[in-house]
Amino acid sequence: MALDAPLLLAIDLGTSGPKVALFEAGGPSLGSEFEPTALLLSEGGGAEQSPDDWWRAILTAARRLLLRFPQAAARVVGVGCTAQWSGTVAVDAQGQAIGNAIIWMDSRGAPLVRKTMAGFPTVQGYGAAKLWRSLRLTGGVPGLSGKDSLAHILFLRQHRPDLYRRAVRFLEPKDYLNFRLTGRQAASFDSIALHWVTDNRDPDAVRYHDGLLKTFGLRRDQLPELGPAIQVLGPLTAQAARELGVPQSAQVVLGSSDVQSAAVGSGATLDYQAHLYIGTSSWLTCHLPFKKTDAVNNMATLVSSIPGRYLIGNTQESAGVCLTYLRDKLFWPSDALGQQPPPDDAYRRFDSMVEATAPDQDAVLFTPWLYGERTPVEDPLIRGGFHNLSLSTRREHLVRAVYEGVALNTRWLHQAVRRFVGREFEAINLIGGGARSAAWCQLHADVLGVPIRQVEAPVEANARGAAILAAVGLGLTTFEQVPRQVPIARTFTPDPAWRAHYDHRFRQFVRLYRANRGIHAQLNRPGA
Repeated sequence: MALDAPLLLAIDLGTSGPKVALFEAGGPSLGSEFEPTALLLSEGGGAEQSPDDWWRAILTAARRLLLRFPQAAARVVGVGCTAQWSGTVAVDAQGQAIGNAIIWMDSRGAPLVRKTMAGFPTVQGYGAAKLWRSLRLTGGVPGLSGKDSLAHILFLRQHRPDLYRRAVRFLEPKDYLNFRLTGRQAASFDSIALHWVTDNRDPDAVRYHDGLLKTFGLRRDQLPELGPAIQVLGPLTAQAARELGVPQSAQVVLGSSDVQSAAVGSGATLDYQAHLYIGTSSWLTCHLPFKKTDAVNNMATLVSSIPGRYLIGNTQESAGVCLTYLRDKLFWPSDALGQQPPPDDAYRRFDSMVEATAPDQDAVLFTPWLYGERTPVEDPLIRGGFHNLSLSTRREHLVRAVYEGVALNTRWLHQAVRRFVGREFEAINLIGGGARSAAWCQLHADVLGVPIRQVEAPVEANARGAAILAAVGLGLTTFEQVPRQVPIARTFTPDPAWRAHYDHRFRQFVRLYRANRGIHAQLNRPGA
């Protein structure tokens, strides 16, 4: 590492809090710091966070990071942000956030989306004419689960009219952070997609569509200006530079939301190079040179952060959070039966239990739909559980079942994605917190039947992607160079001995969904 090499400050705002990292252009991370933020859940599907809490945590993490590298601050030439997608921050005329941000987990706008998109004849819950126009213009359609940015705005208008009237603009979390950094309110072509009011037929010239805005009763001036993810917004404000502790001359690049930045940070930037993300939620996607929609499996190509390219949009609601649930709610709960807090190495212990338990040692199946599901089925009322428990079932069987259940759910999505792109994947790059587990990497290789490439420093993929986009925007690297610049720690190949076993378990996994969805719909429908 050259002592005078320019550096990029990357900000990655996840649901659990922001990570701030320093990167060389096209090089490794010097280091990173994380600061947690609170998640506010409420009855009826509410999920909110405080934008001021985000900003406080970012500044705390940035200052702690720069204290570790005191000579680095002066070398920061660019700032790149990425953040949880499908969130809404209402901003008033003074640029202040009004109340909490509504985030991607919030489903309270679902009834309003269903009402707005209804019509006759009906196709899978959508009026046929509205469905066709949305698919033709945007490549997708508002989710009936109510978790898109559009649904959040409709919820505010219907249920918090005073806040809605005060709001001058509605911003995605990433775009709100850029506003705090530069004073400019802008959205990237990719981050605006889940508002479902843009014409995306030309990925290099995404624009608001008057007809779509009218459908949802929105005004153009309520939404920010648009630009490509590699567009330079401008320098930091004096206040932001002072609070972060970096030069005011550092240029802020528009950047992308977490799904798109992860795709770049995974190293899979060329067409048909796939990556799988396992964090709180998960997704499996790749860049494509064409626009396409699969309404049956709730997938569509969305505009990518890479100019001229699309990215398959899909999300599975619960992945890594299933292990958190296992740790905090079953093994080490903070209740009358809990005797001690979870150990610092809880996840390493889980890995050891999985590695010590043969795949066919017990027939327990775990379904990971703890917060509903989006793809390959959109079903906000489905719930997870352990199936086929017996008196011989032990804790290690439950742990392995959770690991396998997430992998089987990934296979369900992988099956749909393969059909979508019309080809097999030679390998899949794995990123996110789940990629740190060698046991989970091998399980995914065995269950999917595809080599899994464990990306080095997998939890930094989003931040790395934000840094790469900033570097490309500032002319310090290119997207063609990225696959060679992102190192692979290890490749896991499928074990053919377990192929038939997992083929059988996958068939039963899908049958469990089909057999139980009606019961879950009855149990979990509003008012039940």
